[in-house]
Amino acid sequence: MRRDITLVCGGGGLWGTAWMTGLALGLAEEGVDIRQAGSFIGTSAGSVMSSQLTSALSLEELYARQTDPAKQAKLRAPDAGSLEAMVAQLQKPWASNEDRLRAVCDMAKRTQNLSKAEREAEVVKRLGLPAFEWPAAQKLLITAVDTETLELVAFSAASEVRLLDAVSASTAVPGLWPVTEINGRAYVDGGVWKTAENAHLAAGAPRVLILSPMGGLKGGMLGGGSGLEADVAALRAQGSEVVVIKAGEPAFHAMGPSPMHPETRKPAAEAGRSQGRAAAAQARHLF
Repeated sequence: MRRDITLVCGGGGLWGTAWMTGLALGLAEEGVDIRQAGSFIGTSAGSVMSSQLTSALSLEELYARQTDPAKQAKLRAPDAGSLEAMVAQLQKPWASNEDRLRAVCDMAKRTQNLSKAEREAEVVKRLGLPAFEWPAAQKLLITAVDTETLELVAFSAASEVRLLDAVSASTAVPGLWPVTEINGRAYVDGGVWKTAENAHLAAGAPRVLILSPMGGLKGGMLGGGSGLEADVAALRAQGSEVVVIKAGEPAFHAMGPSPMHPETRKPAAEAGRSQGRAAAAQARHLF
């Protein structure tokens, strides 16, 4: 394990998880095992990815779960109209980030398309873990937004919150899935706070690898704009060595009209695997 390395996994829907899964396998095939990081920060799709990377599942098994129809979790696709409304709300020209967050959180609180049990069952299938426990050896942070205070919250093992609930909150895309209630408070997707990565949480880490499914999209989709570059600059100014891997054009082609659709998983994972092999030289010196 490399305790000096922090891996940041950003948001990107089912497509983003699949791309990062393929990327991780492609990197490993070239000798770069990102599972060796000592700390993980997961937001939205990245909360699923980081939870899986710190589990007992092998990269090969995780990849098969994205590409083999017999092993793929049977997940529902969100309503296309709801997705369009969510993206439009996130990308409107708001007077302030607080105004944007308030409107987005209000939208989330009005979304009641699944019961709590149904939503939990979806998250269980999406994670596919042998045990829903926080990792014992590595540090894992899972981000979500408190719908009342509008603050970014980073859940960890010390939070005494179930990992399943933390991931449910982090992946609760406003307008698509209902808010997740934890200890009497309602939370939504951590990617809507400012960026889809929340890389600023890696402050102080000597080495940082950021996997950004949405980083190559102008304006982002799940976050409030192109703040990733500002976060990376701040980390470097503080002395961190930072490498960013953004999804490439083949992965975006695999996305199609919606990163939330289950059918994007296989082509996205395959694109990620190819990109991982090519990007190994970029990240190898960190490990």
